[in-house]
Amino acid sequence: MDATDQRILQLLQENAKWTSKELASRVGLSITPTYERIRKLEQLGIIKGYVALLDADKVGLPLMAYCHVSLKEHVRDLLEAFRDSIMKFPEIVECHHVAGNYDFLLKVMVKDMHHYQDFIVNKLASSVMISQVHTSFVINTLKQTTALPVDLE
Repeated sequence: MDATDQRILQLLQENAKWTSKELASRVGLSITPTYERIRKLEQLGIIKGYVALLDADKVGLPLMAYCHVSLKEHVRDLLEAFRDSIMKFPEIVECHHVAGNYDFLLKVMVKDMHHYQDFIVNKLASSVMISQVHTSFVINTLKQTTALPVDLE
């Protein structure tokens, strides 16, 4: 990946709706080489897809919580069962297997505290493999981005 590829990635992270023509003018190439670079980045799996970023408040999901989850045991079958179970819950928008005091970090988005309680009691805590869940609620978001810093030189 050269500097032009990095610039293309930066621009696409700012606005994935820019046309090849608009991107080409910003990186100093013609349309065809720009398009070919984008396709190569997609084929290599560097660009995984394109999405619309939604405003959580405006779609009715203003409550964000981070759940620190510990499992009862650390065996492969249990880890796989937990992974499979959390995939069923649309409230969980991120799940990370972590090192440290907990086993998993979940980012949960819900409508309100009532819906969070319902999610914990009737979904997440119903799993027999979980030993504890500690939750932190987001009061205010100071920085939130999906853009990766691709120019790390």
